[in-house]
Amino acid sequence: MTEHFLWRADGLGFSWPGCTLFQNWSQRIRAGVTAVYGDESSGKSTLLQLMAGALAPQAGRLELNGVSLDQNARRYQEQVYWMDPRTEAHDQQSARNYLQTLPALYAGFAPQTLDHMVQGLSLTDFLDKPLYMLSTGSKRKVWLAAGFASGAPLVLMNKPFAALDKPSIAFLRECLQEASVHPSRAWVLADYERPEGVPLAGSIALPG
Repeated sequence: MTEHFLWRADGLGFSWPGCTLFQNWSQRIRAGVTAVYGDESSGKSTLLQLMAGALAPQAGRLELNGVSLDQNARRYQEQVYWMDPRTEAHDQQSARNYLQTLPALYAGFAPQTLDHMVQGLSLTDFLDKPLYMLSTGSKRKVWLAAGFASGAPLVLMNKPFAALDKPSIAFLRECLQEASVHPSRAWVLADYERPEGVPLAGSIALPG
């Protein structure tokens, strides 16, 4: 039986001025949870941006569910949930208003999953506050809730446990344990180390 890969990179190349991060780099990602880990400046955040289509590869080909980024960027990006946790792009919106944009963006959006995430991450009291008023941890919770509820085949998470309180860390770990057996969605977690207590479909170590 041929193994099915949700996402693939072939011959990826990308450099920042004076720093080559990826050169003729190829990789495959299955459904479930994949860890991307490495030291500071190893390219973790850059890789997520490339996978999301937020940065254009300088060489090579990226493909998600058979859709090539360079041939059909819109269809590719419709299958990805990615949010830079440092972004200020949505700061003037309330958390509720941001989350209400998701059904129009993602065909697989699941309102019941969103309700579950909001409850599990203790976000209810923060939904009507502008995002700029939220703490770093609470904003990250909004992006985490959105990613799980989006239904997107590929969900990209940068340091997902950072700035979370202990109950939220435990809840997120439970969600990722469930995600690890999903047959048609992939979660990619970028951090300094592989996450503890989360079964992985694969891991990608980036050299420092």
